[in-house]
Amino acid sequence: MKYEPHTGRKKEAAPLESAFKELLKAYRLEDKYQEKLLISSWGELVGKTIADRTGNIYIRDKKLFVTITSGPIKKELQLSKSKLLVLIEDKVGKGVVEDLVFI
Repeated sequence: MKYEPHTGRKKEAAPLESAFKELLKAYRLEDKYQEKLLISSWGELVGKTIADRTGNIYIRDKKLFVTITSGPIKKELQLSKSKLLVLIEDKVGKGVVEDLVFI
């Protein structure tokens, strides 16, 4: 019986970013990673003023739910919802979030 080495491993070195993406794809964790990336970068997307008045943030059924503690800021965000969706798509990719809900 002859031993056949495992052929699934690549011989050349891969950049860390591509290796990480391949790992996420192999374990089917791409969507969860992108959701967590979006939640963690919310302050970077909207700025310090809005981030300071943001409470709970979570994603359910491709909707981003954001608790806002200031009424005027909530109204302003509702009016600029489409602009925020474009910023989100630029940050984490298309298809992660389809709608925004401000609570």
